[in-house]
Amino acid sequence: MNFLRKNAFFIVAVIFVAVLYLFPSVKLKIKDLFFPVAAIENAITLNDEDYDIQLKGINAPDTNLKELKGNKLVFLNFWGTWCPPCREEWPTIEKLYFAKKDKIDFVLIAMQDQQEDVVTFMKKNGYTAPVYIAESPITAHVLPKVFPTTFLLDKNGRILLKEDGTKDWNSKSVHEFIDNVAP
Repeated sequence: MNFLRKNAFFIVAVIFVAVLYLFPSVKLKIKDLFFPVAAIENAITLNDEDYDIQLKGINAPDTNLKELKGNKLVFLNFWGTWCPPCREEWPTIEKLYFAKKDKIDFVLIAMQDQQEDVVTFMKKNGYTAPVYIAESPITAHVLPKVFPTTFLLDKNGRILLKEDGTKDWNSKSVHEFIDNVAP
């Protein structure tokens, strides 16, 4: 019994490593759980219906999201002026926008907001990243369940990254990831 207590960690570690090598599917599930960015090959691809969102520009021309498919990466963010976590991540989004706007089309969609509130928020904070209000329905594949929700889509509509909640979008790891996947 003393032997088991003294070596419990070692025994558990050996069993864990053995399971990883004997059952590759377990290894993939753990990899996807802790390293979701690395699982791009398993990513969902949005279809044309998901991309068909008519957007009214607040500080950018009106457009349809489908017009951006096939060009560059798309940074698609759903946020609201009423949402404290959304406001918290805005400075990092603005910095990322200035650093990567040549590699990425930025689409920040204000949800459940009045246009005047969005304009006031943008002016008050000096933000310039392109902001829109959706004027058409958003499919369930894209419609956020929490705010903020951000997608990084490749030029074919494949979801490379999905973040539910606040993130530091100006971090070194985000910049490196974008540099690695941007065409």
